[in-house]
Amino acid sequence: MKEQNGKKVFIIGSSANEYTLAKKMTEMEEVAEVFVAPGNSAMSEFCTVVDIRENNVKELLEFALENAIDLTVASSELAIKNDITRLFNQNNQMIFAPTQASASICISKSVGKKFMYKTRIPCPKFAIFDKPNLAIDYAKNSNMPIVIKTDEHQDKGVLICNAFSIAKAFIEDLFDRGEKKVIIEDYVLGHEFSFYVVTDGYHALPLGSIANYKYELEGNGGLTTPGMGSYTPDYRITKQIEKRILQQIIYPTLNTLARQQTPYVGILGIDLIMNDAEQLYAIEFNSFLQAPDCQGILALLNENIYQLFQACVVGSFADDYEQLDISDRYAASCVLLSKKKEAIINGLDDLDDETQIAHFNTIKNTYLEYETQLGRTLAITRTARVLSKALKDLYEEISIIDFDGMKYRKDIGRN
Repeated sequence: MKEQNGKKVFIIGSSANEYTLAKKMTEMEEVAEVFVAPGNSAMSEFCTVVDIRENNVKELLEFALENAIDLTVASSELAIKNDITRLFNQNNQMIFAPTQASASICISKSVGKKFMYKTRIPCPKFAIFDKPNLAIDYAKNSNMPIVIKTDEHQDKGVLICNAFSIAKAFIEDLFDRGEKKVIIEDYVLGHEFSFYVVTDGYHALPLGSIANYKYELEGNGGLTTPGMGSYTPDYRITKQIEKRILQQIIYPTLNTLARQQTPYVGILGIDLIMNDAEQLYAIEFNSFLQAPDCQGILALLNENIYQLFQACVVGSFADDYEQLDISDRYAASCVLLSKKKEAIINGLDDLDDETQIAHFNTIKNTYLEYETQLGRTLAITRTARVLSKALKDLYEEISIIDFDGMKYRKDIGRN
């Protein structure tokens, strides 16, 4: 039963993460209404979509003030980059998100790499270049493979290069596309995963470990993407390893940011690689849960997220939470890509009630049918007591969905 005169929540973003977050917020007893800006077509089924761009932070503030919003959640990196948190704080609006200053280690990979080096956080050897000829010379003298990255997060912004000719072509292409900085780092062979915490800037609690699949093709082939699938928890990451991550990476990061008077409030993610000797290497920071990690993490989180986020903002987090209530189940997620535009999506109404769906960028046609846009289209998630069951159910549900140009990885959890 919803409370009378319940709370109003304002979520900033437009993709699958915001879809999942908004859906979860509508389940909270004290939340009466959820707004999302700019949102997407699918969100309008259960919340109010507001036509304001993520980077238009002044207009977002005006909407929050005019509509007496109780809590704003900025999961959009674009909004964080435009310092929505500082603006909302200056106007006494409660917002769950890091400031631009504290999130700079997430927004810019070069800033994050320099921060890791100065804070003595273990990470691969790296170099940062703003001129193509210097980057090419460095690559020429490097032992292959090497990893070449853009400074900001983007699709097709990372490539593992096994030969100098490939590295040279990619570097030239990046600068031709207008990139201002390119990062080259040593390739570390090992298990890739992500780890997330929720924090008030001083106290942090784990949300979980994620085994993620970022390459577009089976067997980790092709270019990297923001995420093609995942499962949580990552059974390779023991409690002892989690403790090491907190001690060696998370708390050094939070403590340094706090000393710089830029405490990080929100959800902080870190992509890592663990080699066969269980040595940890930090790869990059993330300013919120990434898709489809968000779908799996929130599917297992049994906390009232309105109260959790609010506690971080008002400063009661350390007193209110000693640990988080996280289900002992497994969650498995897979992203469905679309290679065609405006293809009708069939089968969504036939999925099991326990199957969770998150829409990236679908639109509804005049017949109220969902249609695809290009790129990541849907994230499908299933939970179960054991991972094998979650994966089996996941792929059975995906087999029901059909649209022209549908692509997805069929090896999530199987390698």
